[in-house]
Amino acid sequence: MAARAGLAVAYGSRLAGHGGSVLGGRVTLALDARALPRLSEGRTIALVSGTNGKTTTTGLLAAALGTGGSVVTNDSGANLPYGLVAALTADLAAGTAVLEVDEGALPPVVAATRPAVVVLLNLSRDQLDRYGEVRMIAARWRGALADAPGAHVVANADDPIVVWAARAAASVTWVGAGQSWREDAATCPACGHQLRWDGAAWACGSCDLARPEPALSVDGDTLVSRRGERIAVELRLPGRCNVANAAMAAAAAQHLGVPTARAVAAMSETTEVAGRYRVVRVGSSLARLLLAKNPAGWVEALDLLRPPPLPVVVAINARVADGRDPSWLWDVPFERLRGRSVVASGERAADLAVRLRYADVEHETCSDPLDAVRGLGAPAVDLAANYTAFQGVVGATARAG
Repeated sequence: MAARAGLAVAYGSRLAGHGGSVLGGRVTLALDARALPRLSEGRTIALVSGTNGKTTTTGLLAAALGTGGSVVTNDSGANLPYGLVAALTADLAAGTAVLEVDEGALPPVVAATRPAVVVLLNLSRDQLDRYGEVRMIAARWRGALADAPGAHVVANADDPIVVWAARAAASVTWVGAGQSWREDAATCPACGHQLRWDGAAWACGSCDLARPEPALSVDGDTLVSRRGERIAVELRLPGRCNVANAAMAAAAAQHLGVPTARAVAAMSETTEVAGRYRVVRVGSSLARLLLAKNPAGWVEALDLLRPPPLPVVVAINARVADGRDPSWLWDVPFERLRGRSVVASGERAADLAVRLRYADVEHETCSDPLDAVRGLGAPAVDLAANYTAFQGVVGATARAG
């Protein structure tokens, strides 16, 4: 009954032009506090969590598992319990669900859904005003996995904080997905001593925490199994980070019965995920949209920028969903933008402009990201934005569209 009420509200909201899926989930949970475990019962549940890459990995895994039957997923990125309930309600007949889960919400969601697979991507600082320090999240993950013996974990072997959390699970597949951001893993999460890095390998000098041997690793654009089997990854999504996301999704799909080659082939059909990498027309320009929400994500986004002289618009907000504190800007290597045309934009354009000035990046300032693109007048522009700034651009261009 609660699920039907939620569906009715969602349908009415969509007719009124307001979206509606999340609202439907809120109504369902208000009527039935146990809606999430009820809707999960009898289904194969795969959860995907981490600081960066959740939405993309969820989309890739859903594509892979979709080769074997109907899959329901929260592809809009609504990753709190009401978003999960809305997704599960949208297709009550689907036997498999792939759900992106906010990293702070993962422990209660694991308990409620009894997942077959939990995919753990990475952990780095993000929205400290909401989450606290990274290791607080890892400790909660560790406790949740210890209490979920039926869940198989697919974990990034190159993130020491994730490894520490995942070691509490009864069953783990380790993936050498890479980790370009290491500033949050200078010391051992188990004992506090300094971690030693030697290329991709890492180990604590005091306890037994060390990089586990991966069952699957990324080598350029190729996935390599422990037995030496190699499978080329030909994604339509750009960048090393997305090959890493595909590796994590492939390992989860393999555990759920989809061979890696078939999973990778299905992923190759994905062209964008919730607006990421979309190319939109803004005035006389074609703007490619990139999302980056925190220092680790910005390192990846800077790698994806097309080379100069192509100009860049950087848009920053600091709303609740972004984290109110924009001091993380000082951890991003914006020095890499030197020598190209840059516009600081968004509601916190002034904060960004100060950071760019100290990075010796010549720039202009324009609060509206789309006006910034128009003002450049270039044939092509890369527009990189954090969460609410990105959503604003996606929504505005869709309405204009």
